[in-house]
Amino acid sequence: MAAVVEVEVGGGVAGERELDEVDMSDLSPEEQWRVEHARMHAKHRGHEAMHAEMVLILIATLVVAQLLLVQWKQRHPRSYNMVTLFQMWVVPLYFTVKLHWWRFLVIWIIFSAITAFVTFRATRKPLIQTTPRLVYKWFLLIYKISYATGIVGYMAVMFTLFGLNLLFKIKPEDAMDFGISLLFYGLYYGVLERDFAEMCADYMASTIGFYSESGMPTKHLSDSVCAVCGQQIFVDVSEEGIIENTYRLSCNHVFHEFCIRGWCIVGKKQTCPYCKEKVDLKRMFSNPWERPHVMYGQLLDWLRYLVAWQPVIIGLVQGINYILGLE
Repeated sequence: MAAVVEVEVGGGVAGERELDEVDMSDLSPEEQWRVEHARMHAKHRGHEAMHAEMVLILIATLVVAQLLLVQWKQRHPRSYNMVTLFQMWVVPLYFTVKLHWWRFLVIWIIFSAITAFVTFRATRKPLIQTTPRLVYKWFLLIYKISYATGIVGYMAVMFTLFGLNLLFKIKPEDAMDFGISLLFYGLYYGVLERDFAEMCADYMASTIGFYSESGMPTKHLSDSVCAVCGQQIFVDVSEEGIIENTYRLSCNHVFHEFCIRGWCIVGKKQTCPYCKEKVDLKRMFSNPWERPHVMYGQLLDWLRYLVAWQPVIIGLVQGINYILGLE
């Protein structure tokens, strides 16, 4: 025997047949939510078999999509990274326009304009000597801002969960919206800048000639030259160059400290820019206060899948359900 759906409305009880006749304009927000919830249950009653089939389709699609993406990434990493980057850049824009998130849209336009200029500089031939440091400075700045924004957003969410927002007389929903918004901004732009930085790092290093994505470098690396920026490591007072700390990898190749940190953390490279020997990040970041940057970078790499491909997979599942007549 089917259960009868009843919901309290305006001090009385409305049955299943009366739900469609309820005037929503006279109800409080809580009562409107109850009516919508009851309508949804009434609509989907008796569809348990259909719902089980939809869940199986979702699981199967997720598994197949994951296998295909892994194979694509292993066999054609360049095209996979380019498509993933395009997905991350465009998909949030669609939801922003649809949901009227104008603040996010303004920030997205500013970020895209500056990043487009930096990327244009990084892909020019011949490469201007100051371009590599300009690229790493810009993306390192975005990386630090996104890291700080994500931390503040996470703390705001946790404070709200523990009720500390009441000390400042802030409504829980306002505090939670603020925290989630900051968390989203930090993670999204953190993921996006790392992928742009990786692409720019490949272009610049290949142009300079001391790095080749596959095969041997096109130039011999002198002990006095940084393979990341192509400039002299040690300069005399009368010479033009960059004076800063240096860092020697386990393979004995020496680089500007700023350059090799940008190469490894911002550009997502964990090999020597010249000989491709594995870089020991724990040794490079021996300071315990700097190690969270490495873990944060790994977290951003994991989130790339959720930001770029999850909406596509969900859309594919909905398309399959529509074709099979499942609702």
